[in-house]
Amino acid sequence: MIKKFIRKLFGQDAGNDDAGAADATGATHTPTGGAGTDAGAAARVDTGGARPRRAPRDAGASRTARKPPKPAADPATPVILPADVHGIDPSLISKNAVRVTEGLQQAGFRAFIVGGAVRDLLLGVAPKDFDVATDATPDQVQKLFRRARIIGRRFQIVHVQFGQEIIEVSTFRALVDAPPDAAPAAVTSAPAPDAAPPKRLRRDELDRRTHAVDASGRVLRDNVWGEQHEDATRRDFTINAMYYDPATQTVLDYHNGMADMRARLLRMIGDPVTRYREDPVRMLRVVRFAAKLGFEIEERTRTPISELADLINNVPAARLFDEMLKLLLSGQALACLQWLRKEGLHHGLLPLLDVVLEQPQGERFITLALSNTDARVRAGKTVSPGFLFATLLWHDVQHRYQQYTAAEEYPVPALSRAMDDVIDAQTEKLAIHRRYSSDMREIWGLQLRLEKRSGRSALKLLEHQRFRAGYDFLLLRCEAGELDASVGQWWTDFIDADAAARETLLTQGGKDRAPRKRRRRGGARNRRSGDGMEGGESASPRPTNPANDAASDGPHDD
Repeated sequence: MIKKFIRKLFGQDAGNDDAGAADATGATHTPTGGAGTDAGAAARVDTGGARPRRAPRDAGASRTARKPPKPAADPATPVILPADVHGIDPSLISKNAVRVTEGLQQAGFRAFIVGGAVRDLLLGVAPKDFDVATDATPDQVQKLFRRARIIGRRFQIVHVQFGQEIIEVSTFRALVDAPPDAAPAAVTSAPAPDAAPPKRLRRDELDRRTHAVDASGRVLRDNVWGEQHEDATRRDFTINAMYYDPATQTVLDYHNGMADMRARLLRMIGDPVTRYREDPVRMLRVVRFAAKLGFEIEERTRTPISELADLINNVPAARLFDEMLKLLLSGQALACLQWLRKEGLHHGLLPLLDVVLEQPQGERFITLALSNTDARVRAGKTVSPGFLFATLLWHDVQHRYQQYTAAEEYPVPALSRAMDDVIDAQTEKLAIHRRYSSDMREIWGLQLRLEKRSGRSALKLLEHQRFRAGYDFLLLRCEAGELDASVGQWWTDFIDADAAARETLLTQGGKDRAPRKRRRRGGARNRRSGDGMEGGESASPRPTNPANDAASDGPHDD
């Protein structure tokens, strides 16, 4: 018994020695794994950096580990800005965003307002929406809030809804060069001349992977969780990589974003070429921020844009439409369009715009439309996306309409074909929502009817659901010199007039409109040449009622 006890005692000691050696070896390794693992959770500290689980036994190594890194040189250690330095007004912050950060912090997680909301707060502007970043996984976030749902495949995030407001919550993402559990979706290096083309993964295969890129370097899946400093490095621009904690009213700045804010400079985090390849939409974002904020683009950030502009063609059309809508509704749509043309990005977004902008009248029309849109956005008024795209594509509709009418096609079918052609061609680049394309068709279709200004149809037009949009579109055409100004003035007077004045205007409108084509009267000629009797009676008598006569000739009316 004594021998067994001694052997057991020595065996336990040996196991402890082996465990201690393993711990000592692991203490020198900096964890790079995603969030959700015990090692990753233990490695988080208040400043967002990663630390070993146990200090090294060597005294010299311990002193080296305690040496504080330089804040400007070490992206893992943020510069902490107190309230008296950043000057953010707490009254501009959404109460629901604060509720989300407080709920996560009370559950033991770290949570910050992040991204464009912090940028706008530093500029003294009330953000339109708020994003929250946390070390909690999407599943953990969803369990904390009653009205929360996980969305997204490429970037998995959580939408927490409070009435009409949605707070977008994302988990800190890791820096991933080559994921250990999944190969890239396609070969990212140049293949050999005799190599087979890279295999394109199916959606179900992509959904099983946490990280994947395509052959051009575009990230298809990015759901590997990491530390806060890694998440900051994964963001696009330095001014968007700052984190605000409402509880302490401090800003964590990892990449000198505050300095770039004061210098009014847009700077890409990391290598711009690589970052643009990861997400080509960043080229549109830098243009939008430059126009909206009035910032300059750093030369190193701007140079690759013209060379990589073709990568826009790899972006899904639905995502391009959302980004284009943000650009047009930014309050600086005209400046954004000028930037797009300057950098050659408009070819992949609005290919039909090239020819229009080369024509003085077309350029004037679009300039007026975007200027009016910017004025409405700045005044806080609503803007119809359908109206916007109708103005951008109108001259191409006109061009095709003129081609069809020149081929002796009737006006209404010609206009319908022209609208179909333009919308189909544009949908290949931008997946315009059906409700917007429907609005575009109605606005375009009203133009022929608004130009007539005669008969009772003018009164019926006032009851049309899209009359106001069609009327505003007509005024824009008049202002651009496409139509005579009297057409727009007639409709303005007609809208404001009473019943008697409208009757007078209808009479004037009938005199001003172009003469109608003469209808063929084959039946009348037959009656005159029928039998030579006075009165011209025909061999096959027809009704003499003018209403019936008009009704019978209706199908042959031009």
